[in-house]
Amino acid sequence: MKSQRHLVLSERIASKWLRVHSALVLFFLIAPILAIVPLSFNSGSYFSYPMQGFSLHWYTKALGSSDWQRAFVNSIGIGAASTLLATCLGTLAALGLSRSNFPFRAVIMPLLISPMIIPIVVVAAGFYLVFAPLGLVNSYVGVVLAHAALGTPFVVITVTASLLSFDQSLIRAASGLGATPWIAFRRVTLPLITPAVATGSVFAFATSFDEVIVILFIGGPDQRTVPRQMWSGIRDSIDPSILAVATMLILFAVALFSSINWLRGRSAAAALPGS
Repeated sequence: MKSQRHLVLSERIASKWLRVHSALVLFFLIAPILAIVPLSFNSGSYFSYPMQGFSLHWYTKALGSSDWQRAFVNSIGIGAASTLLATCLGTLAALGLSRSNFPFRAVIMPLLISPMIIPIVVVAAGFYLVFAPLGLVNSYVGVVLAHAALGTPFVVITVTASLLSFDQSLIRAASGLGATPWIAFRRVTLPLITPAVATGSVFAFATSFDEVIVILFIGGPDQRTVPRQMWSGIRDSIDPSILAVATMLILFAVALFSSINWLRGRSAAAALPGS
């Protein structure tokens, strides 16, 4: 009886310590965000506490600036185009890699996800060396292709994981009923892997929207995105409107990850038997 009480007590202590430890780790991760958000409403022009007052001046300046407006438009346009390309390429690659008889699968898969592993500076330098002779530097096409290459691995990983748990008997049943491979893919496979495709697309868009190193290498003044505009603002002059933009990006990131969690729930529900 005494040993059982000690066991219960130790479990309670471990549970409380786990909660405290998780709270400390969470605070450590979000502390920079907690410091940035209040300063974006500071009426002063310095990145320091204490705040001089509450104001929406920096939000008005950021939203009313032609430079920031062009950066937002570029980020959304480039992100949408690169995400569409990355989704198509990544889904097609995942369909092939998910087959057990696919040749050289063990070699091709690491190559496809290498942009996630290799330092981004090395990847950016490689893009510059390849794109410069082709005339793709300082062009929207070059930036879209580079961002698509960075986003494709996320689509490949998410869609491949979904296809590995896919019931192939459904395809055989559709073929037995006279469906062509395209019809079977469009009506059977695609609806079931759509949540995984959408999740990979969200990650690809977030990667493009947040990328700054590659755009510094191959982007020109016309391709200035939000991260590059923030980089230029910090390097050239300390402008508190950067904090307002950073706060809006935080809200945007929260919305993206909320959509990812929703898509994961859809994917889990689709994987359940009888769904």
